[in-house]
Amino acid sequence: MREAPPAALLIEAFVNTVDVEEGTDDLPDPAALAVWFRERGLPAGDPAPGAEDHRLALALRAGLREELGVHVGDSADPRLVGDAEAALAALPLRAVLHPGAAGAALVPDPEAPPARRALGALAVAWSELVVTGEAARLKRCAEHGCAWVFWDTSKNRSRRWCSMRVCGNRAKARRYAARQTARDPD
Repeated sequence: MREAPPAALLIEAFVNTVDVEEGTDDLPDPAALAVWFRERGLPAGDPAPGAEDHRLALALRAGLREELGVHVGDSADPRLVGDAEAALAALPLRAVLHPGAAGAALVPDPEAPPARRALGALAVAWSELVVTGEAARLKRCAEHGCAWVFWDTSKNRSRRWCSMRVCGNRAKARRYAARQTARDPD
């Protein structure tokens, strides 16, 4: 079983700041975004994230969630993905010859405001996952009422639900009930 790399843990935590099942959002405003950044050791200092930083974060989160929810035969909502791409384009990143402690050759611009550096760190984490192929292990639960993002530890990367015991069981029970209803139409 392969453990999630730090980049995956960061992206997973970011996209799971919205809980579809509970109907909650951990990032309802710029102040909450600053708290989330601080809790993860990301820049959140002076100036604090503003409304535009918050908008970029929500667009990035929605696009990432959309990409992670694409299952075989599905396609992502182009509007959400486009908004996330625009958010990424607004983030100042630099390629460096001598990676720092993080070991990344792509880093947030050190002269950018703290919130943009924090968002840049999310962009860097996502790019690391894509480049290494590890993004395929981050998935959104196929149970639409859940939609939790999880790290797929299965050997062949075929896991569909965050929890087989809960979400997988719900899906299988619904399929079974549908088959029974189709057999007994009265």
